[in-house]
Amino acid sequence: MTHVFHRNPRQTLPVAVGGQGIELIDSTGKHYLDACGGAAVSCLGHGHPRVIEAMQQQAAQLAYAHTSFFTTEVAEQLADTLAASAPGDLNHVYFVSGGSEGVEAALKLARQYFVEIGQPQRQYFIARRQSYHGNTLGALAIGGNAWRREPFLPLLVPAHHVSPCFAYRERHEGERDADYVQRLADELEAKILELGADRVIAFVAETVVGATAGAVPPVGDYFKRIRAVCDKYGVLLLLDEVMSGMGRTGYLFACEEDDVVPDILVIAKGLGAGYQPIGAMLCTDKIFDAVVGGSGFFQHGHTYLGHAMACAAALAVQRTIAEDHLLENVQARGEQLRARLREVFADHPNVGDVRGRGLFVGVEFVTDRATRQTLPVADKTHAQLKAAAKAHGLLIYPMGGTVDGVHGDHALIAPPFICQPADIDRIVERLALAVADVTGVKTGGA
Repeated sequence: MTHVFHRNPRQTLPVAVGGQGIELIDSTGKHYLDACGGAAVSCLGHGHPRVIEAMQQQAAQLAYAHTSFFTTEVAEQLADTLAASAPGDLNHVYFVSGGSEGVEAALKLARQYFVEIGQPQRQYFIARRQSYHGNTLGALAIGGNAWRREPFLPLLVPAHHVSPCFAYRERHEGERDADYVQRLADELEAKILELGADRVIAFVAETVVGATAGAVPPVGDYFKRIRAVCDKYGVLLLLDEVMSGMGRTGYLFACEEDDVVPDILVIAKGLGAGYQPIGAMLCTDKIFDAVVGGSGFFQHGHTYLGHAMACAAALAVQRTIAEDHLLENVQARGEQLRARLREVFADHPNVGDVRGRGLFVGVEFVTDRATRQTLPVADKTHAQLKAAAKAHGLLIYPMGGTVDGVHGDHALIAPPFICQPADIDRIVERLALAVADVTGVKTGGA
């Protein structure tokens, strides 16, 4: 009997009692390779001594001070670190407790910006189908994750969606990259004009799509063309890097690889690596100056903004990533992971696509590779894969509804940045065993 209201109250979960490096340990003594970091969170693995020491020191000094009364040295240091490494003039950092909070703050700041500069008629957000921006009502409204949204539709503010940049599923046969991304940019422009060029607040997108579709990277110069459309109509570009940011793709900020600077950017999971709940919203000088020169007050706030313990953990995480040169390892291990997956599953009839950037990798499963036909929805292949992998001591992050919120199955693999070559081999070997269990088709790796 448990008094914890678990996500799935019908499910009995093992009890996690410890973690070291890239492994978690349950109360029976079983070890699991944490190949997903929960939800791409644990980028430094578990039990990292440097982060633990920083948290202990901060707890002994100061755990909490409300941000309406004080700032703290550690919050200032973390903000300085993020502003110095962020692209462009994303110089202003607003701390929150997680990704959904960060997106809520970003949406409200984007709206307030236009109120401050005398354009209060702007009220619409445009996002993409098959996107996910969080589970609070505002973030859920903007997101395009159909099955998460459906029960709460009467409570959600209206939002508008255009096509995702999802080449495996939505690029036309024979369509060149340049033509594909131009088609998507044209679709966004048409939606802006449909709603009213002076009535749209922002276009919201995950730089690399995370859990909903499985590590889908943008094609070519997609974001540069999107940025140009936004600039043409004075629409803000709001990038959600809650899952893809803070080194997960091999760049500290995923948009660096696309050479694009958003007006507002949200980070979370890899910021604190799971050692404390923390997220952040970064904005440009233009946005910040409009508030400071206008009302002088951002009409928003939460109790645990800039929590000193959380900032201390995050600062230690970010210093470790930099000083241990882990971004280089993310890129190298990511190339190894994708290459090994493609090699092992090269002839598997049910593995349709391996994609991603850095240590942010998706594997999509199909009935037939040639037609890309999805597996039967009733089979819940993603759930079977999660259970089979767990039985083999491997933690992955699968999901269904990959294609349209109903059809499609994929698994997200996002291991810690500290992974070594042998760890990647072990992850792929165990995944191959799980896939064989579920599909009945063995590979060279199983």
